[in-house]
Amino acid sequence: MKAIYPGSFDPLTLGHMDIIKRASKFADELLIGVLNNSSKSNPMFTPMERVELIREALVDLPNVSVKSFDGLLVDFVKQEGASIVIRGLRAFTDFEYELTMSQTNNKLYPDMDTVFFTTNIEYSYLSSTTVREVAWNGGDITGFVPENIAKAVYEKVKK
Repeated sequence: MKAIYPGSFDPLTLGHMDIIKRASKFADELLIGVLNNSSKSNPMFTPMERVELIREALVDLPNVSVKSFDGLLVDFVKQEGASIVIRGLRAFTDFEYELTMSQTNNKLYPDMDTVFFTTNIEYSYLSSTTVREVAWNGGDITGFVPENIAKAVYEKVKK
């Protein structure tokens, strides 16, 4: 079974890593789909930079790969021959949004199912936006992201 975990991952957090590690045990093959989201202004990293950083962070997970995509998730799922989409839930507000998206995607592509993973309580507060804000304001993000990501974020902030 092939599953896709889509997201912007700008940057990848330890919350994302938690979902990825757990989902990699659920699926035979897990593809991290890095969305080139043109609606999000001022991304910290380009899609290709995110792909490379995520690959580096996931080197110990042999059944996980990373690829960027544009457009509709259902088209990417079809193109990749997957049938499952993985989504993480931090709070009830995430569930409302994700349920709507899941139902819409199922209407567009009935052969696709969404599986929800609740985030470990340790990371329930964490988001990529939080990481960027803390970094831009000179805070310590080493407890929020993998080591290689922290280094890359700090390099971006210096520029």
